[in-house]
Amino acid sequence: MGIKELTQPLQLAYIGRNFDLLVDEATHAKMPYAEFMMGALAKELEQRRGNRVQRRIKEGRFPYKKYLVDLDLEEYGIDVRGEIEELARLDFIADKENVVLVANSGRGKTHLAIGLGIAACLADKRVLFTNVPNLVIELKEAMSRNAVTAFKNKFLKYEVVIIDELGYVSFDTEGCDILFNLISNRLSVGTMIVTTNLAFEEWETVFKDPHLTGALVDRISRCAHVLDMSGKSYRFKETKSWLMKKGKLNSDGQAG
Repeated sequence: MGIKELTQPLQLAYIGRNFDLLVDEATHAKMPYAEFMMGALAKELEQRRGNRVQRRIKEGRFPYKKYLVDLDLEEYGIDVRGEIEELARLDFIADKENVVLVANSGRGKTHLAIGLGIAACLADKRVLFTNVPNLVIELKEAMSRNAVTAFKNKFLKYEVVIIDELGYVSFDTEGCDILFNLISNRLSVGTMIVTTNLAFEEWETVFKDPHLTGALVDRISRCAHVLDMSGKSYRFKETKSWLMKKGKLNSDGQAG
């Protein structure tokens, strides 16, 4: 029986694929048997961790990859920068605290949310990214298939759920009720990261009912990091810089 046949039922895929190379390296290094075994198992474990992280990121359904290191912290005030640096430690996930990122468009809310989500995946946490319009559509489709319970249970299994673009699109009464119930059920289970262009007092425009909205805001904000990231859009600044490089704008921001 060969090494592949021995390693396959033990699910030691890395050792099975690389056994000859590992033996050659150990032979040239005159490595003791115990050290060779420990090294081979360590590489197997490292490979599994890497594969699991990639699965976490794929399952997260991120629209694109953004990393915390790429976020320009100089765009924000010292208080917001401090909050972002604290969030980057990911302690809020273990504490089941929520994060609410409030700002106008182009201020990096989604970048920060995705960056935190991918950092959580790298820490072996289960993460789901969704935006509000798609979430409501998926829930309505689940209702039409009588599969709402299964959808909600799936939604509850993640340690972090990112809900993007709350407030950018309005819904009918059914959509508001669905979204309200889903978020309410999620609150006691794990962390949510919400990005929105609306201050809390404006959430009633999304959920319609002032009493239900007040209860939801109270529960979300009770154990939450609330970051006001408002200001001039750095996305516009990046676009302007690109246009200047292409000669389409002069240094005064006027068309060239």
